Amino acid sequence: MAEGTWGRAPDGDLRSYRQDRFEAGGRAREVYRKGHGPAVLVLTEMPGISPQVVGFADRLVHLGCTAVLPDLIGTAGRDPLAGGKLAWALYQLRSMGYACLSREFLVFATGRTSPIVGWLRALAAAEHSRCGGPGVGVVGMCFSGGFALAMAVDPRVLAPVMAQPGGPLPVTPGRRRAVDCSPADLDCVAHRCRRDGLRVLGLRFKGDPFVPAERFALLREKLGDGFLAVELDPADRNPAGPLPRPHSVLTGDLVDQPGTPTRAALDRVLDLIRTTLLGETP
Repeated sequence: MAEGTWGRAPDGDLRSYRQDRFEAGGRAREVYRKGHGPAVLVLTEMPGISPQVVGFADRLVHLGCTAVLPDLIGTAGRDPLAGGKLAWALYQLRSMGYACLSREFLVFATGRTSPIVGWLRALAAAEHSRCGGPGVGVVGMCFSGGFALAMAVDPRVLAPVMAQPGGPLPVTPGRRRAVDCSPADLDCVAHRCRRDGLRVLGLRFKGDPFVPAERFALLREKLGDGFLAVELDPADRNPAGPLPRPHSVLTGDLVDQPGTPTRAALDRVLDLIRTTLLGETP
């Protein structure tokens, strides 16, 4: 493919979303919402709700869903690449530093579910009540990928998606074979997979240092046929992606052209939401 013809993931405008504040369990955060129909929570990747994350959420709106974006980290709506590579790197470091220091996120701990998940479960329950439908979807990206898994203990969560789940940071062998979810919560999700036919979709690039193969091996062992793994070759990435190694399947490293492996991975996500929340045949 000629240089300059790679399809970049589309940007969205957060100003087109309604903003309000949601409080539960002593925590309050801003939430951005757009669309009509069953709710799908989009949990941002590092360094925050970027235009490309909003562009992914816009796809859910076009499907006939309500996209719900809780503001977890960073500056909502900021384009991390707008100021050049140095500004992008500093913004990444600030967001990662906040995540490492905040008690709401367990970046290094294993065997525990991050405290923010309790607030997210309350948000999902409120959005289900507001939007109706058979249940809700959750798409976690990067450091929030494991949040989508832990949220699936709630029977209202019917479409959990883990896009490049990067937590905990895989700095030891034990953390490589771990996910940001307590054993009790993981067992509960596994039970739902066996009993209810729940399907958990996981996406990663092979060789991604933040999402080791051992993490997906653990999920296969625990969830069995309930875990649907999409593992992409590094050569399938968008060469214009922001990181030296491929990482963001649905945003920065997406080649947004039909027939490409990353677009097929995106379509798997959209098909899961169509079938579970909208009752459509993909």
